[in-house]
Amino acid sequence: MTRVVSVRLHGRGKVYYFDPRDLDLHTNDAVIVSTSQGVDLGFCTGEISGIDISNFEHELKPVMRKATEEDMDHFAENLKIEEEAFEIAKEKIKEHGLNMNLVDVECMFDNQRIIFYFTAEGRIDFRDLVKDLASIFRLRIELRQIGVRDEARLIGGLGVCGQELCCCSFLQDFYPVSIKMAKQQNLAMNPAKISGACGRLLCCLQYEHDAYVDAYKRMPKIGQIVQTPLGEGKVASVNLLKETARVFIEIDGDTETKTFKYEELNQGQPKCGSPKRLDIDK
Repeated sequence: MTRVVSVRLHGRGKVYYFDPRDLDLHTNDAVIVSTSQGVDLGFCTGEISGIDISNFEHELKPVMRKATEEDMDHFAENLKIEEEAFEIAKEKIKEHGLNMNLVDVECMFDNQRIIFYFTAEGRIDFRDLVKDLASIFRLRIELRQIGVRDEARLIGGLGVCGQELCCCSFLQDFYPVSIKMAKQQNLAMNPAKISGACGRLLCCLQYEHDAYVDAYKRMPKIGQIVQTPLGEGKVASVNLLKETARVFIEIDGDTETKTFKYEELNQGQPKCGSPKRLDIDK
């Protein structure tokens, strides 16, 4: 296990791991770090901990030092530069008639380059735009096209759950999310209900997917004949989260609906097949 500290550069975007060396660092501490892009300032998102770095593609960069008051003043000045650069870049994009949406601007701590993040539906020829920006700021200019999920991570916000967006807090990588996952969880196919702030399917659908698949394999299917403590019955609906089933049972000549736990059902071995949409109790 190797000692590492997690740092969010500029206080936004993705979290990266660094070698803390002999520094005593804690959550929210501002630090100066060495990155592949140069020297930058970031904020610790967690205290120093041990982690297996055998799967890391690159060697950990070191934390150079804790940020001083002078460093924080310089960081504040760079934030003002970023605000100015954002407005100037928006005007230049409009002048060049480019079909791109400027998302964020990041000025490296060492003032060696300015990075402009944007989204676009296709490839953009921004060579003339780069020349204009370089002539204005006299720095190395870099334009990076990002996806809508990365845009949400940079901008931030709250999810439908009322919590900070997962991509802005703990989510490190984006995993594929399919409409099949929403169907297996019996969610209404309403884009407004199953989409996040980025307009893509909710990342949390992927978190719960394995639990639903596992429960689906064990629970009886709709219409299956099962044995219950009250006799034989036919499954009317199931609740995968509670692992219960509503069963039609004939009692004294009348058909009633009773709810049973999974352990109370003797369901035999149903035929295997691909999961289908279930009538899950709300």
